[in-house]
Amino acid sequence: MTARPQPAALVWMRDRQRGARPALTEEKIVRAAIALADAEGLDALSMRRIAAELGSGTTSLYRHITGKDELIELMANAVFAELEPPAGTDDWLADLAAHGRALRAALLRHPWLAQQGMRRQALGPDVIRQSDHMLGVVHRATDDASQAAMVVESLTTFVLGSVAAQLSDLEVQRKTGMTEVEWQRAVGEYVQQVIDTGQFPHFNRRILEADDRDPEARFEFGLACLLTGIRQVLS
Repeated sequence: MTARPQPAALVWMRDRQRGARPALTEEKIVRAAIALADAEGLDALSMRRIAAELGSGTTSLYRHITGKDELIELMANAVFAELEPPAGTDDWLADLAAHGRALRAALLRHPWLAQQGMRRQALGPDVIRQSDHMLGVVHRATDDASQAAMVVESLTTFVLGSVAAQLSDLEVQRKTGMTEVEWQRAVGEYVQQVIDTGQFPHFNRRILEADDRDPEARFEFGLACLLTGIRQVLS
């Protein structure tokens, strides 16, 4: 019987170098990696590329970090370390919304983090700190730990999906070289032909009557719908 592969030990469980600060540190490596991923995405990330950015040998990086997976874990934690939990109010639902907006802002500043969030949740101490704070907000409305966990998961999933859709639109524009308005003009003749058939009345109303809202407005509408549902479920 073939043995099942075991996951590598988490970076947070091993003894990382401390004490005197050498020229090349874990922090410097992580910061360089974040800058590279912000500019070019996770696919551009490699230990060799980061070593080149730092003017160091690749072997020197491995003295601090075992590989790319561990590096991404450290990068995610570093981003969450910069996030200060929103100031609390008497309205737990408003506080939860503030967490959602703060997470969205972080994901838009670091698009690769949304990509990573779709793969596997990071477990660094600052990631857990943010999660703990969000769970504490929801526990003001329910003592049920399962419900609280599902509320936080629902909010996080919504934010990830919203950001992913926005980033996807931007990536399409980058690849095609066409703005949204230019694309609409390009397909305008075909869309008008569809409208003229009269076969899709609701689609026609969408095209002819509905406003095209910006990503911020669409996010806020979806967030309001989600929070309304959460309040109803927990009441």
